[in-house]
Amino acid sequence: MNISFREWTKSGSPWVWLNAGAVAICIIMVVGLLALIAVRGLSHFWPADIMQANSTVNGSQTQLIGEVVQSEDVPTIQLREAGNDLPGDQEFMLRSLIKIGNRDVNRADFTWAIDYYLSDREYPEMLFAAERREWGNFYGYLRALKENGEVVGSYDGYDKTAEYEALWTDFENRVDRALDIQEDIYQIEKHRIGAINYELERLRLKGRSLELDGVTDQSQYDQLETRRNELNAEYEGLQQELLDLYTLFNRDSYVAEVANGQQVEIALSKVVRIFRPNNMGIIEKIGHYFAKLWEFVSEDPREANTEGGIFPAIFGTVMMVILMSILVTPFGVVAAVYLREYAKQGFVTRLIRIAVNNLAGVPSIVYGVFGLGFFVYFLGGNIDDLFFAEAKPSPTFGTPGLMWASLTLALLTVPVVIVATEEGLSRIPRAVREGSLALGATKFETLWRVVLPMASPAMMTGVILAIARAAGEVAPLMLVGVVKLAPSLPLDGNYPYIHLDQKFMHLGFHIYDVGFQSPNVEAARPLVYATALLLVVVIALLNLSAIAIRNHLREKYKALEM
Repeated sequence: MNISFREWTKSGSPWVWLNAGAVAICIIMVVGLLALIAVRGLSHFWPADIMQANSTVNGSQTQLIGEVVQSEDVPTIQLREAGNDLPGDQEFMLRSLIKIGNRDVNRADFTWAIDYYLSDREYPEMLFAAERREWGNFYGYLRALKENGEVVGSYDGYDKTAEYEALWTDFENRVDRALDIQEDIYQIEKHRIGAINYELERLRLKGRSLELDGVTDQSQYDQLETRRNELNAEYEGLQQELLDLYTLFNRDSYVAEVANGQQVEIALSKVVRIFRPNNMGIIEKIGHYFAKLWEFVSEDPREANTEGGIFPAIFGTVMMVILMSILVTPFGVVAAVYLREYAKQGFVTRLIRIAVNNLAGVPSIVYGVFGLGFFVYFLGGNIDDLFFAEAKPSPTFGTPGLMWASLTLALLTVPVVIVATEEGLSRIPRAVREGSLALGATKFETLWRVVLPMASPAMMTGVILAIARAAGEVAPLMLVGVVKLAPSLPLDGNYPYIHLDQKFMHLGFHIYDVGFQSPNVEAARPLVYATALLLVVVIALLNLSAIAIRNHLREKYKALEM
């Protein structure tokens, strides 16, 4: 049946199609953005082949060894204006960004090369890559292994022979040995010596506290001194154990040939991982990929956050969001219940609601400034005066930390919880309240046993929105607790186990730091994408957890709505 355009417009169908189209475009844009982040970030962990080629520019030939990271077409005229002598009449030429590594040798990790200048490209199976604790990746040919300065194995060729394979196997075993020793050193330095230092500091504060309180009982000071001597003796034992481990750790080194035939010697204690991508099959590359991915989410960062993992940032983000949720939920719900159920509805109540709604629009950096001034300097400073006088002039709570960051974000997100809870309370039918009161329940019993359970899904909706906003905020956290690199996690085995005064790392700030503060932009760029993807995943998991709780509550109290 044919209908006129006017009738079709009046039927409302255009608006339905317009809305459907807008939603579809939004979904495509979000999925496309996530796909771009995922591809750029996750591809960073794949072991790319190492290229060897000769670059001849103006008659001067150099050898390049490295990974091709990116290729792009550049107008030839632009390359000529940059001083390149390029023949022919091609409009565009291909230019590649090559990760050449060996920063201690080349002074740079990356270089641009015009493909026209490159010749004799090949991917030798003997080329290897070494991830190092400092100076970035190393690329070259293995030439010799040394133990205490003495050569224990060497190879001078470029072919894959049994002699070379035996040397490579010895190389891998020695790297594994060094990593095992490194793990022992880490456990001693991070946990055992860390615990001793923490207890020594507590003993110092106890002694200072006794002095401030004017205690003259010498036995109390003697007890502290006895314990201090025990800890010092234990510390010296661990120091000797560390000295022995470091001697073993620094025993081996390797000699490698880099581009243009130069040979360099590097200690194995600086190596994290070695691999030969040109010699790896697809199964080995997949295994290497997931090992790198696991390292990214489970290890500490290295090289000014541009290498290694981001576990402290994941831990700090999740812990801060959980603390924020614990703080904001009761405060927001109590405020909403009072406004809706107990406060006299009038001008003042409307004024408060307007203020709450306007608070949601205040820029987040303003909350950060308020948190720094009120929570850190005023509240934290007074807490230090009252309870931590022995630690002064070093502040305990009078400095940015996890608790103040959580409180600041709780303040930032509380309007969302209040508004969502009020909406939920307003939807409870009046007949339900009257029925409960008619059966003899008090107003509080009606509220506690009937109204709040029925409104709990709406409360959880507010908490979900609060989590989504808090997890992604960065600006206020830069003032009240987040740091570039935290020496330890705010949760550990030292009493009181959770350290609310401690600074922490955050995924959002990590993205800002790596992306905009790193001196090595090219090396940091893939990590920005990977961290951004991980931040989205963490927020999604937190929201899904809250949504699961909301759905459970909705099903549980569904009968009350009948």
